[in-house]
Amino acid sequence: MLILFNKPFNVLCQFTDKEGRSTLSDLISFKNVYAAGRLDYDSEGLVILTDDGILQNLISDPAHKLEKTYWVQVERTPDEESLNKLRKGIPLKDGLTKPAKVKLIEEPKVWERVPPIRLRKNIPTNWIELKIAEGKNRQVRRMTAAIGYPTLRLIRYSIDDWTIDNIKPGEYTII
Repeated sequence: MLILFNKPFNVLCQFTDKEGRSTLSDLISFKNVYAAGRLDYDSEGLVILTDDGILQNLISDPAHKLEKTYWVQVERTPDEESLNKLRKGIPLKDGLTKPAKVKLIEEPKVWERVPPIRLRKNIPTNWIELKIAEGKNRQVRRMTAAIGYPTLRLIRYSIDDWTIDNIKPGEYTII
């Protein structure tokens, strides 16, 4: 079984939590399925769940280099020089990231986030599409911060050919 789940903001990408936060078990009723990779509590978008351990490893192990596409709302407008840094790889505390594919995009047609992002009157926001084939802890947020454009909202749109197209937040599709 393969489940494409559109994880809402502030939901843990696990089935239990000692602190009482919202988890996958609040939204997914299937037993014996596991997330193939993680998505941060404060991030939204595609999480793939499966009951197949081999498939779970194939999807989540960076050695298989499945490309993940993120839509990232950042403060201000990144210039080409900054985007080129992402394209070359960014040094982070845990090592150099692999080169990313990145471009400025129009604001995607997505749902309202609850709660909404914080906006500052005199600081515009823009969206970038960032594609990577690795998954360091909070990597996308650390990459945008490293080039001076903090992430305000992060949505994983796709993993390989699987997307959140036509899947509302908190809902899923079984393939």
